[in-house]
Amino acid sequence: MSDYCDTETAAVPGEGGPPFAECVLCREPTEYPESYKGITLCPVCEWQEAQRTACSG
Repeated sequence: MSDYCDTETAAVPGEGGPPFAECVLCREPTEYPESYKGITLCPVCEWQEAQRTACSG
């Protein structure tokens, strides 16, 4: 049985694995592969964008 928050097996963007897309705002690696279609945001920018849209009405 695997824990939900198993951090040892979680992939870290930029450390091995498939090439990751860059964040369109800060250019940091995202959790999305380069082949992902659409706007890609890193976890930090995704969170900030969610906060902005939640407060806008």
